[in-house]
Amino acid sequence: MIIRTMTIEDYEEVYGLWKKIKGFAMRSMDDSREGVARFLARNPSTSVVAVKDGAVIGAILCGHDGRRGCFYHVCVEPAHRKQGVGTAMVVFAMEALKREEINKVSLIAFTKNDVGNAFWKKIGWTHRQDLNYYDFTLNEANIIAFNQ
Repeated sequence: MIIRTMTIEDYEEVYGLWKKIKGFAMRSMDDSREGVARFLARNPSTSVVAVKDGAVIGAILCGHDGRRGCFYHVCVEPAHRKQGVGTAMVVFAMEALKREEINKVSLIAFTKNDVGNAFWKKIGWTHRQDLNYYDFTLNEANIIAFNQ
């Protein structure tokens, strides 16, 4: 398995992986090729893919604002879970953030994402209960859809 920086050339395979993940939420604009290209242009060295036998089996969109890093769309193909893929990608992305002098990273996991929440707890992330997360939609055309 190879863990490496994600590029826009990985988009089709990463998008195909996202579509395989039950309960995964994708936004029509943000997760389009153009949206991901914009994200990667802003964060060229922090997103990651895991590749095995020439195929993308895991991905993390990772970026920062100069102060705090954030993970988006962390996923591993179900057949490759519990084999260290997720942990290796997280370490890769966190090392990339450290090189950019980012000292803290956060993520959002849906409360019903039992697999994801168990993973984050297992690898030592803190579940924050001292804050609220707020969201405001600036563009109603950016439609969210959940994989069934």
